[in-house]
Amino acid sequence: MDLTCKRASLEDLELLTEVRIEVLLAANGLPEDTDMDEVREQTRRYYQRALPEGVHIAYLALDGDRVAGAGGVSFFQVMPTYHNPSGEKAYIMNMYTRPAYRRKGIAYRTLDLLVREAKNRGITAISLEATAMGRPLYEKYGFVRMNDEMELPVP
Repeated sequence: MDLTCKRASLEDLELLTEVRIEVLLAANGLPEDTDMDEVREQTRRYYQRALPEGVHIAYLALDGDRVAGAGGVSFFQVMPTYHNPSGEKAYIMNMYTRPAYRRKGIAYRTLDLLVREAKNRGITAISLEATAMGRPLYEKYGFVRMNDEMELPVP
């Protein structure tokens, strides 16, 4: 196994899109034949806009030309607060390692690259949503559970 990590570009658009669909199917426990056409198209549009603008950075972990894992970080602005005077935040997402490559440090390495990207921008507020499988990795890295955040699902 010859693993490398590369920062993705628009040249990787189709690969990024298909990995995103794979992530969503796995994370939501959906059957492989679920209709993801609209999500696929919106994902392409997102990457086409966000990668060149620098509001999203993605990394691919590759075994030769095969994807072993991936991860991304989106950057956004909120109002400044006492604990985050710049108001700049980062949200780590799309963390995924294909089953055959798990437990080899790929997710940790990808996470570290994403966190470094955020830190290099001076961002001090980095969050993510953790699955039960991913939670030990994030805790090992130093992420802590949030107690006060809430979400309103809007139908």
